Order: sequence, then structure tokens, then C-alpha cells
Amino acid sequence: MPDVIAYGGDWNPEQWPEETWEQDVALMREVGVNRVSVGIFSWSMLEPVEGVFDFDWFDRVMDLLAANGIQANLATPTASPPPWFSDTYPEALPVDADGRRLYHGSRQGFCPSSPIYREKALRIAEQMGLRYRDHPALALWHVHNEYGCHNARCYCDTSAAAFRAWLRAHYASLDELNDAWGTAFWSQRYSDWAQILPPRATPSFPNPGQQLDFRRFSSDALVELYAAERDLLKSITPDVPATTNLMAGAHWDMDCWSFAAELDVVSTDHYLVGARAEPHIDLAFAADYARSLNGGRPWLLMEHSTSAVNWQPRNLAKAPGELRRNSLQHLARGADGIMFFQWRASRAGAEKWHSAMVPHAGPNTKIFREVAALGAELAGLSDVVGSTVKADVAILLDHSSVWAQDHPAQPTADLEPVEEVKRWHAALWRAGVTCDLARPESDLSGYRLVLVPALYLVSDEGAANLEDFVRRGGVALVGPYSGIVDDHDRVRLGGYPGAWRELLGVTVEEFFPLDGPIPLASGATGTVWSELAHAGGAKVLDTYATGEPAWTRNEWGDGAAHYLTTRLDDGGLAEVVAAVCAEAGVEAVAQAGPGVEIVRRSHADGRSFLFAINHTRADAVVTTPAGEKATVPAGDALILRN
Repeated sequence: MPDVIAYGGDWNPEQWPEETWEQDVALMREVGVNRVSVGIFSWSMLEPVEGVFDFDWFDRVMDLLAANGIQANLATPTASPPPWFSDTYPEALPVDADGRRLYHGSRQGFCPSSPIYREKALRIAEQMGLRYRDHPALALWHVHNEYGCHNARCYCDTSAAAFRAWLRAHYASLDELNDAWGTAFWSQRYSDWAQILPPRATPSFPNPGQQLDFRRFSSDALVELYAAERDLLKSITPDVPATTNLMAGAHWDMDCWSFAAELDVVSTDHYLVGARAEPHIDLAFAADYARSLNGGRPWLLMEHSTSAVNWQPRNLAKAPGELRRNSLQHLARGADGIMFFQWRASRAGAEKWHSAMVPHAGPNTKIFREVAALGAELAGLSDVVGSTVKADVAILLDHSSVWAQDHPAQPTADLEPVEEVKRWHAALWRAGVTCDLARPESDLSGYRLVLVPALYLVSDEGAANLEDFVRRGGVALVGPYSGIVDDHDRVRLGGYPGAWRELLGVTVEEFFPLDGPIPLASGATGTVWSELAHAGGAKVLDTYATGEPAWTRNEWGDGAAHYLTTRLDDGGLAEVVAAVCAEAGVEAVAQAGPGVEIVRRSHADGRSFLFAINHTRADAVVTTPAGEKATVPAGDALILRN
């Protein structure tokens, strides 16, 4: 569907009597829905008995969509095996680290390494591919659903064997593995591959290298499942793109970079977390991450909510206008499709209290009126499709580093890497600066400034890449406890931050985690963490009260690298981020007051769209780069062309 913003949501007609279907499609047309996801949780209806398929009812669903000009993200229903599967193949059910087998009764009840699960999943996927390969409603293959959301890691014997096979493919010998994992400690040295197990429950801390590699293996197992279904569908429908809905920014058990490399278009789900003080900033992070996963190209928002969700301790409803603001935020940051879970609110089941485009109360509701208004607005924004967001700043993010730092034996539990990455992103957001996320090893040449908030683990390649970026004239800001270990979670010796001592011109001899705030000479405050550092060639820009460096700057080639030895409070971090942005020549897209989000999307031919989204309760004035002023009403949004 080129040149049109995809608009719609998950449609689950199997939950409703067939006479409801015509009503649904009529309402879809009324509000401008042009795309729905179907089949996601239909396995037990499509294959009610093993080997017995019933597609007649689903044919009518697909035909009804086609007759009304609505396209389908056609899902393979493999995220939720039917009861006959677990009853017949109990060995395929997942097992947790404590050895408990998890039984049927929710969803994702399978071991990702199970060969019988893969066999049955590929069979139903093949049946769907063969039946609907020429159907006019088919626009996109939606493979599976939210991989690893509930079964990211399985510890059963099948997984143990698969883990050993993965290790043998990644290590040339058992001696190499023993060295990588540091098994000389605690008498853990392996003498046979068969002795290696997943990091099941143990009397004390698990081996860090073993835990890290198991996280990598588990992520790879999910990617392999996707690729197997994708390849099968491509053999049947080579011209139909395929994707799966990641949960970028919210779900950290999968390496989204690896997953995204296998997708024809990146799609993701995002839900506000009510416990966050400014959930719209968290939304911006997730959207920037999704765009970055797709290499800066447009992406698809496969799911978000019209109002409340059902899975938080307090499921907060969205205020009037919030549905629109959330949707336009995703659009501003690169989405070419705005979709919801789900079309009609369920009457029964675990998600019956999850909001939908059609609420339990029906069309005569606040939500449905907002859904209709959004559909009309998106229909008038078709010229946005295909435009991109250009960022001058990148934040380095690596899942292996997050996983390694997740090991319980760390200097402090208070330095949480994901939250720190999000906090630095929020500092840019408040400064009006749009940024990308990037892998440490990726091409950084298009950026002026690179931020490294929390990269405890970095490979030699990633470490050298940042050095080269600075040497060529870039500016970098590195946060504390970064560059500490190699890609096997082994400490880089000789003083911290091991990978970047020379780049930063600083040597740290000891960490001093904090149990309270600590003042800095500038008036800023350090929290959670401090370091006993010595500045070699670096210039000291701020110190602790005792005189040790808290913020340093080191010239390196044609650029400069800054380092923080403490976790600054939000105000102090904002000042440092503003300083490095100014040094790198990074400016806000436009001038606006606090709480007003400004993002630009542009086409290669020069056409551009300035999104101004006011998250406050007061009117705000935006000054464009051309000096023009525009008022954005409280809680509203404007889109200014060119």
C-alpha cells in the first residue's frame, strides 16, 4: 500500500459470531481503516485437531477484507499452539530455570529449541502460504507475534543440547570456551562438552560468561524460528514482504539488532507504562529505536493502545487527545503505519480489559470518535509516507552489554543500563534534539555527536570504532562504568575504563558506589556511582569536593572525548549534554518551550514536515528555523509542511 499511511489494528473475528464481521468491516471503512492484522491467535481454529485444517471460515474473512479494499497483515498463528499440541507433545513445553515445566493455558507455551514445535509451526505456516499466496488482501506476512515475550529462555534438556551445539559453533575448542568463561574460578573447568548446561538455578551466582552466552543463544534461537517461517513463506510468495512485531525499547530478552536484520520492514509494538512520570518521552525512545533498527527508513507501528492496557498494576486510561498525540509521535519519528491492539475489545479472555478501537460500549464513545478523527487526519497526511528523520546524534546501545551487566554480582544494583540510556535520551528530548540508537560496531560517520551512557561491555571492534569516530572530528560523551569488559565479560586490565583509557585520557583505579548524593564543584550532584580517577592528558571540567575528576575532556585526533565518572542528576546531565551538543554543532530542530516535542521528517526532494506536539496543559509557541512562529494549543499537535 504505497503512498498511504497504514491504519488499523489486530482484528480477531474468531472471537465473534459471523454476523458481527460485516458490522466490523463497515465500521472500519467509516473510520478509514485500510490495514488489519489477522490470524495471530487462530491456530486452534485453523487446525482444531492435529493434521485437520479448517480454512473455510478464514477464507470468508480474507474475502470480506478484499471486497472492502482493506489489506491484511496475514499472521502465522504460531505464537500460541493449541491444546492438542501440549497434550500430545508435553516435552515441547518450556521449562524455567528452577526446573518447572510451564503448562498450556496462556500463550507462547513452547520451547524455542523444540524440533516438534518447529515442525508443527512450519506446517501451519505452509498451509497458510499455499492457501493465500494469491489472495488480493495479502499485503504483508506477519510471522508469529512478539517473539520471546513470555518464553525467551527455556532450560529444558532439549535447550541444553541446542545450547551446546551453539557453543561448539562459536568456540573452536573446549579450551577456548573455558578461557572465555574464566572457568578456572570456582573449579568450573569443563572437560567434556556434555557437562555444559544452561544456567539453571544454582546455590550461588552463575558463571557470568555462561549466563551471557545463554542469553545470546536464546535470542538466536528465536531469530532462527522467525527465519525458518520467513524462508518457507518466501519460497511460496517471494514478492510478499515479511516482518514480525518486535517490542523495541520495552523487551530486552532479544537482540533487536540481529532480529531487525532479518526483517523486510521493521515493525514494533509500544505501550505506555503508567508508572513513568513522562511516558511520552519513553514513547519517543521506542520510536527512535524502531527507526534506527530499520536503518533510518520508515517502519510500522504494529500495535499500541487506544487507552488503557490490561497488564499493569494500575491500567491508566488515556486522557482526551492522548490517543492522537501518541499516534502522531510515532508518525513524526518515522512510522509509516499506525495500528492498534485491537479492533474490537474482547468480551472474554485475559485481555478483555485491554482497550480497543471499538470499546465494549460500542461506537458512540470517546475512543471511537478519536479513532475516526485520527483516521481522517492520517488520510490527509499521505505525502508524509516515505520521508525520513535525519539525526546528528547517536546513542550506543548493545544488548550483550545489557545482559552482561544484568548479572547479579555487580558493584551496585542501582546503575541500571537501560534506564540510563533512556535518561540520556530524555536529556536530548528535552533539548529538542532527535537522535538515533546505534550498535557500537556500526557506521558512525554520519553523526556529529555520539553518546555512550552505559556500555559496560564492548568488543574490540566497537571500542576502535568510537576511537575512529572521534579521530575523524567527532565528539563523544562516555558515561561511567563503560568499556569495562570485553565481549566475553572479562575485565579489561590495566585500569578502567579499559577499552577507552587512551581515548578519554583518564585512568580509574577504583569504583565507589554511592548510597546518597555527592556534591560537585559546579553545583551539580552525583548519584549512585563515583570513581577514583586520574586525568592523564585530559582536561578536568568538573570535580568532586575532594578534587578528583568528575567530568573530563580529552582531545583525540581532530575530535574530543568527554568522560563522566559519576551518574549526574538530571539537571547536571542536561548541562553536560547541552555543552557537548554545542561543541559538536548540534542544534534543536526548532525552538519551543518545555514539554513541546519537535521532530522533522523530510523527503530527498526537499519536502519536509515539522511535527510540533504539545504535551503540556498550556498553549505553546514554536519558532521554526525560518523564524516563523506558530502556536500549538495545550495537548494538541501541529504539522507544518516545508
